[in-house]
Amino acid sequence: MADVADERKHPGTIGEVFWAFLRLGVTSFGGPVAHLGFFRETFVARRKWFSDGAYADLVALCQFLPGPASSQVGMAIGLQRAGIGGLLAAWFAFTIPSAIVLVAFALGIAAFSGDASMGWLSGLKAAAVAVVAQAVLVMAKNLTPDAKRATVAGAAMIIILLIPSPFVQVAAIVLGGVVGLAWLRRETAPDEAAPDSAAPVGAARDDAAREGAVESSGTGGQPARGGVQPDFGVRISRKVGVVALITFVLLLVALPILSAVTSDPSLRLVDVFYRAGALVFGGGHVVLPLLETETVATGLVGHDSFLAGYGAAQAVPGPLFTFAAFLGASATTGPTGLIGAGIALLAIFLPAALLVIAALPFWARLRRAQAVRRALLGVNAAVVGILAAALYDPVFTQGITSPATLALAVGVFIAQVKWKLPAWAAVIAAGLIGFAFL
Repeated sequence: MADVADERKHPGTIGEVFWAFLRLGVTSFGGPVAHLGFFRETFVARRKWFSDGAYADLVALCQFLPGPASSQVGMAIGLQRAGIGGLLAAWFAFTIPSAIVLVAFALGIAAFSGDASMGWLSGLKAAAVAVVAQAVLVMAKNLTPDAKRATVAGAAMIIILLIPSPFVQVAAIVLGGVVGLAWLRRETAPDEAAPDSAAPVGAARDDAAREGAVESSGTGGQPARGGVQPDFGVRISRKVGVVALITFVLLLVALPILSAVTSDPSLRLVDVFYRAGALVFGGGHVVLPLLETETVATGLVGHDSFLAGYGAAQAVPGPLFTFAAFLGASATTGPTGLIGAGIALLAIFLPAALLVIAALPFWARLRRAQAVRRALLGVNAAVVGILAAALYDPVFTQGITSPATLALAVGVFIAQVKWKLPAWAAVIAAGLIGFAFL
């Protein structure tokens, strides 16, 4: 009977989860919106693990949480299919291919003489300007469509530029939530789903939700309901969720204290990347400002290496948060190389896993809270301002060093926006052009 009950709770195996996500990890180019499309095609349309409606609810949950939305969706799918082991298998298989490539890239840079003026490096830095500029424009269009939210974004950008600090970034996000709660009341429709935490992800969520509205029952033949649908099949007790949430908060509070008290370089690295994963709403490009202030501004990673790695991260499949592996491998003090990469990679994704486990038991009630959704509107507007500030410094100030690099950045931007060239192809092309001409 115990075996039967366990089979009902976790209908799949860790092995099947691992191989399904490994295939996605080596083929999922294009960022969060593409990842969510690949997930839907693989797990809803082809494998039929759960319904469109359940998938739409799951994506809405992961947008609501800080951290990398697409990775959190993958973790939740692995959790549904094979329990905690499935969650770990999904994360590892989806993440490790791009992490390996970026660590190899970091070690390759270290093997050179360190001449930051190498043409290919300048090409990657120019490409990073174009990639971030496109992200800012898309997010601004979707997350700040009215005067109030544009004002919140502009205020956050000004604050960050005038007072560059990771603590000020967190304060800007909190302030955005307070303003959203108090000022954006009329901007939220009664039937609005959880607000988008990144524009491309939000678009994918809306498409899935429309499809889910047509399909009223899931693979288990159960009717769709608000919140996480029964046919998604995750069974986590509220006690487990509370333990995960307490662990998340304790680490967020304790790591900075322990790092300061002990001055241990390994704890410092864990603290930097754990906070980056825990405090960033929107994931993807939005992690850039916090990582920059925590690594470049503190001397942990050089400006040129940071932007080159960020450019390279656009050219690999899988989640953009694997950029942390590059930074850990490139660290100038403390654990570096493979050890630094492993610490940074685990630390930046740990908050995402804890929040998925913590939120699932409470999501059905939380997503209906109007106050929470209004606050998220303000948070997302502030996120746009923070990323816009990062576009100027360090991305533009460090990436555009000559008329030639500006011309290359403009070319990459037009190729992406107007000619629809994938980001990975544009970045590779920029590196080759930089190698040949810069």
